[in-house]
Amino acid sequence: MKTEELKLNVEKALDEIRPFLQSDGGDISLVSIKENKIVMVQLEGTCVGCGVNQMTLKTGVEMTIKKYAPQIEQVINIE
Repeated sequence: MKTEELKLNVEKALDEIRPFLQSDGGDISLVSIKENKIVMVQLEGTCVGCGVNQMTLKTGVEMTIKKYAPQIEQVINIE
C-alpha cells in the first residue's frame, strides 16, 4: 500500500471514531505515520488527561485503524 493510500485509510478510520470522541467533548488528529507501521495521533479536548484514554486508544482507535490498514502495528498518542 502506498503512503498516500495508507494515510487516506487511516483518516477514514479516524473519521469513523471521531463522532464517539466528539460526543464526549474530545477529538483526535493524525500527526504522522512512521515506516508505514506506526501511527502517531494526538488526542484532543476532554480526551487529554482522561483516565481511560489509553484503553480508548488501544481498543477503539488502534482496532479501527487496523481494520482499514492491517499493516499498522501500533498507534501512539503524542501528548
